[in-house]
Amino acid sequence: MAISFMATSHLKQLYASSSPTPQEQGRTCRYTGQAVRALPIRVITIGKKRSEGVRLLVDEYKTKLKPYCSFEDSLVRSNPRNAQDVRAQVDDEEVAMLKLIGSDDWVVVLDERGRDIDSEQMAELLGDAGNSGATRISFCIGGAYGHGRQVKARANVTIRLSSMVLNHQIALVVLMEQLYRSWTILKGQNYHH
Repeated sequence: MAISFMATSHLKQLYASSSPTPQEQGRTCRYTGQAVRALPIRVITIGKKRSEGVRLLVDEYKTKLKPYCSFEDSLVRSNPRNAQDVRAQVDDEEVAMLKLIGSDDWVVVLDERGRDIDSEQMAELLGDAGNSGATRISFCIGGAYGHGRQVKARANVTIRLSSMVLNHQIALVVLMEQLYRSWTILKGQNYHH
C-alpha cells in the first residue's frame, strides 16, 4: 500500500515552515489523550561503531519505548567502500539507507536545514504519521556529509533537532529521548514526575 500523494503533500506543507510560529509555541499537542495508531519506528543512522555510553542510552530508551511502539535501530556503516571522494561516500551511504526504507514508510529526515519543531510538534508528527496510511516511521540520521539527494527527496518531513550541528551519535540520543517524550505527551503522562 503506497502512501497517498495528497496525505504526504499536506504533511510536507504542515512541516514546511522553518520554525514554529508564536501561536504554536507553548501549545499542547492536538493528539494528547486521543487514540493514536502506533506505527513501528525504525531509526536508520549512518556512522561507525557507537560508543559504550551511546549504546547504553539507546538501550535504555528502547526499553522505555516498548510499551508504546515497536522499535528497530539500524546502523549503516559510514563510507562502506572507503571512497576518497565525498560525493561517492554520500552516494554509497544513500544506497545502503534507501535499501532499509520501505515503500510504505513515512520518512523523517533529520537535517541541519530542516524545520525546528518542539516536543509537542514531535508528538504530533508521530500522530500524523499514524494517520497517513504508512506502515512504519523511518527516521534517517545522515553521516558526516549529510544525506544524498534521493533520501532528501524520499522524505515526507525534514526536521532538525537543534540549530547546532550534532554528530550522528548525539543526534541519535536526542532523537530517542524525544520519541519517548512524544509518547508520554500523546498518552497524557507525566515525564519526570
